[in-house]
Amino acid sequence: MNRLRAALAAVALTIATPAALPAAVPPAVAAVPAPAALTAAAAPARPAAATDWSTAVVDSTMARYTPSTIGGWSYPVGLYLYGQYLTYKRTHDPRYLTYIENYVDRFVKSDGSIGQSFDSLDSMQAGRLLVILHHETGQDRYRKAARKIRDRLDTYPRTSDGGFWHADTSSRAHQLWADGVYMVNPFLVEYGREFGDSAYTDDEAARQLAVYGGHLQVANGLLKHAYDESKSASWADPRTGLAPEHWCRAVGWYAMAVVNVLDAIPTNQPRRPQLLGIFQRLAAGLEKYQDPATGRWFQVIDKGGRSDNWTETSCSSMFTYALSRGAQQHYLDPHYADVARRGYQGVLAELSVGADGRTELAGISIGTNVGDYAYYVARTRAVNDFHGLGAFLIMNEQLRGA
Repeated sequence: MNRLRAALAAVALTIATPAALPAAVPPAVAAVPAPAALTAAAAPARPAAATDWSTAVVDSTMARYTPSTIGGWSYPVGLYLYGQYLTYKRTHDPRYLTYIENYVDRFVKSDGSIGQSFDSLDSMQAGRLLVILHHETGQDRYRKAARKIRDRLDTYPRTSDGGFWHADTSSRAHQLWADGVYMVNPFLVEYGREFGDSAYTDDEAARQLAVYGGHLQVANGLLKHAYDESKSASWADPRTGLAPEHWCRAVGWYAMAVVNVLDAIPTNQPRRPQLLGIFQRLAAGLEKYQDPATGRWFQVIDKGGRSDNWTETSCSSMFTYALSRGAQQHYLDPHYADVARRGYQGVLAELSVGADGRTELAGISIGTNVGDYAYYVARTRAVNDFHGLGAFLIMNEQLRGA
């Protein structure tokens, strides 16, 4: 039955014409019409298979890029390939894992050396793939490469209360960006579990989320994009050091990271109650500012009433994932599962299938620095940007059939 369903979905996908997917119907129930010839060969009364949107997105992306052309060592590619790995874990399609391995092997030599300095948190995110490949293959070179990130943290610059700077450069000195917690902390807890270093990694990851959350979260439950301890950045409030806006993807990075870390650390971890409190206040803020018309969230989260603001797909996927997982794991009240389902429908409305049979995911903000309202809303709205594709896969693997 599974093979038949996969065949039906694959054939239907290749003949689809460009059309937006209906927002009100999730993949688990949105039947894709099968070609007449294939239907005749199957039992006539059997319903057509539901589309597996994770495999559709992965197959489409693999058709667009080879492991050599998908891009360099970077966090957006690392995010996307992590989502591809989640799809591999469910489907066991060997092509998906081989693709990830061929990408990583561009950077990791046989002796485990890797040509990265790891002087920014962004550069560490793809380190999750190193841990994954060690787990899947047992090859020691991936451990050695991952260890370089772990060792770099021993000398990496921090704020006075221990928060990792966003990057070890003068332009990012003393700054905590909400983005950064996802770039390093999921890697940390996964590294610790894989290599027996959890005593350090669990404590460090929880500490980072607590420090960042303590600075960035404000009364409405949302997080500001960034904080500058020196208060010298052009965007920093001279009194608080905070950035002026709640940029949605920065908050999305934090939401996903706190879930990943809560999933990993023990129940008696001293900072766990603080992290749960931050997450619960954040969830309440996200529920308040969810767009009632689309179920998505705005580029600047709390200013959806402005005509030039727009709903953004990557953060909407991130929030949907975090709220769903949080409700499932009892970090949040069960009603957040309904908030997540509305978000899921909203993201699906941004997905379509072209005449070439490949998926198109729209409404994704390109990479973004810290700025003001005008800066964020003017960012390019891309299609198939890896920020969105990766977040979509993480979300879809959590909510398939919801």
